[in-house]
Amino acid sequence: MTVHLPAFTDIEAAAARIAPYAVKTPLIENAALNDKLGARVFLKLETLQRTGSFKFRGALNKISQITPGDRAKGVVAFSSGNHAQGVAAAAALFSIPALIVMPKDVPVAKLEGTRSYGAEVVFYDRLRDDREAIARALCEERGATLVRPFDDPDIVAGQGTIGREIAHEAAVHGVTLDAVLAPCSGGGLIGGIALALSATSPSTRVASVEPENYDGMRRSIAAGKRLAAPGGTPSIADALMAPTPGEIPFALAQRHLSDTLAIADDDLALAVAYAALTLKLIVEPSGTAGLAALMCDRFSAVGKAVAVVLTGANCDFSAVAQACAQNR
Repeated sequence: MTVHLPAFTDIEAAAARIAPYAVKTPLIENAALNDKLGARVFLKLETLQRTGSFKFRGALNKISQITPGDRAKGVVAFSSGNHAQGVAAAAALFSIPALIVMPKDVPVAKLEGTRSYGAEVVFYDRLRDDREAIARALCEERGATLVRPFDDPDIVAGQGTIGREIAHEAAVHGVTLDAVLAPCSGGGLIGGIALALSATSPSTRVASVEPENYDGMRRSIAAGKRLAAPGGTPSIADALMAPTPGEIPFALAQRHLSDTLAIADDDLALAVAYAALTLKLIVEPSGTAGLAALMCDRFSAVGKAVAVVLTGANCDFSAVAQACAQNR
């Protein structure tokens, strides 16, 4: 089966489509972080995006294109939280009913956030149930549109607007970036960013960062085919636990990704604490993966100009407090 891959023109179209609603998030430097790493590190604050996560971009790009005749039938999505909130918020903008299939162990902040946009929630067991099968059945029952979290060209193009913004903002700073690091789960974000930068800053390396044992992209790139990560004990990065990269993100990664990295939960907790205590930023564990890779030297930034995407801030504050207590 032929996989339809988005092009940079699709990212450009997505940028225009989401501009009236999405936040063009800042790209900032922090002197303490630069000194610590011996580099110029730019932080892309998707924590300030609408719904507190980058996921709003892709969901909005997809949902805004649903025809008026199909909008009343609603949308269905499956998500551990950030995509759920992005879909719920984007659907609400167009008065479209939204139903989200979420794991029973979803963080309370993400569940409450999803419901706050008026979405209906159906729970599943992360270890026993097939969330995609549940979502497909609900779509068939309602005639609704399925909004996938990453394996969709419109979703990837929407997330790719982040890469487009990073290249533009770096140019404003007078910097050509040596590398961009971002978290990876199913790969929609990293695939979109890598595609965008291949057109706007082709000398910039792009690195994906995944939790250990949930590093499906790293294993797939090494093998030259899509593979599932072993999984096992859940990671504190609850949004980065997709076992296998999507077909579209993997195809883009094979073409444009330079590095694939895996990090331990302890490194993620350290990055959460550093973000809160030193950078004064609340970032969920999943959102700190790129920062964690730099801090634990999985990717050496010394003497380089590097951008890190902090992807979301939707976590229970107790998780941040625990990370801070362990890493003071």
